[in-house]
Amino acid sequence: MKSVNYHLSKKRIFKQIRDNISDRQWRDWRWQIENRITDVSRIAHLFSFPPRQQVALKAVAEHYPFCVTPYYLSLCNPNDKRDPIMRQFMPDRRELLNKNTLPDPLGEEKYSPVPGLIHRYRNRVVVIITTNCAVRCRHCTRKNSLPCFGENDIETNLPQIVKYIRRIKKIREVIISGGDPLLLETPVLDRVMGELTAIKNVEVLRLGTRAPVVLPMRIDSKLCACLTEHRPLWINTQFNHPREITPEAEQACRLLQEAGLPVSNQAVLLRGVNDSFSVLTALCNGLQHIMVRPYYVFQCDGVRGTRHFGVPPGKAVNVSRRLRSSLGGLSMPLFVVDIPGRKSKVPLEMACCSPGKQS
Repeated sequence: MKSVNYHLSKKRIFKQIRDNISDRQWRDWRWQIENRITDVSRIAHLFSFPPRQQVALKAVAEHYPFCVTPYYLSLCNPNDKRDPIMRQFMPDRRELLNKNTLPDPLGEEKYSPVPGLIHRYRNRVVVIITTNCAVRCRHCTRKNSLPCFGENDIETNLPQIVKYIRRIKKIREVIISGGDPLLLETPVLDRVMGELTAIKNVEVLRLGTRAPVVLPMRIDSKLCACLTEHRPLWINTQFNHPREITPEAEQACRLLQEAGLPVSNQAVLLRGVNDSFSVLTALCNGLQHIMVRPYYVFQCDGVRGTRHFGVPPGKAVNVSRRLRSSLGGLSMPLFVVDIPGRKSKVPLEMACCSPGKQS
């Protein structure tokens, strides 16, 4: 899939960071991380936001941290103040308006019996191996709760995590999450995954990452060789808009696939980003084209600070029905919602038809 020709040029991005950056540096994932933009005023200046709006954005960023990689920033259309890429990382004053909503409605902190582990579902657990992200997504489920897991070194928490999983024999699957697990250096990731795969009752690992989308240069041959050693391993990523399917992202997915690692996509349905039939059609068909399975489309979790992204369930159901009648089977994802207190994801149509349906 070709890049859109109005993307921000690297030259313009470089001026926001420092001059004379080579293509080799641009392709270095460590350079991208070291040069993440963390001062929202620099982005506001780039997009020519008025001073009053810059003040408002700073206030939001003080409450909910902001960062974006130069690569992901370069996917924006600078002439569109409602750009769907920008909306995913740019602070929004509406994040501070819905304080009546819960910071952790899914109760992940409550289901954390040991530091860095969440056990909501009967036979699988989530292991938080880092709280670091390449890009701070404004719709993140853990935007309020990640600090509760702390910045402790995963290797400090790992003995307790391993002991717990060994003791609970019904746990057969471990979901490696964060933050973004692929921001760890490869040797550290290798040691952590090795400890988990060595647990007798663990049959499968799953790894959730947005690196193919926001930091595709992280996916290299050394990383793929490491990940292959820990199969069966399933990679779940999150493309939310067809413009994120760039040649760089396609190459990242191809490297994973050629290493024998299946890649699935878990999109989040976001108002103003992908809540239309045409955008989701392009996204799902684009994913099929690069051989990434369109697995789920999630209703955005109603955590504090994300309500402005919410899509009415009725609209989401209508879009899913239209997609089902027009997409091929390999392009059609399952629309689901995560309901507090439930022990599994619920198909959206089923949730909307149940007595306690979502509003």
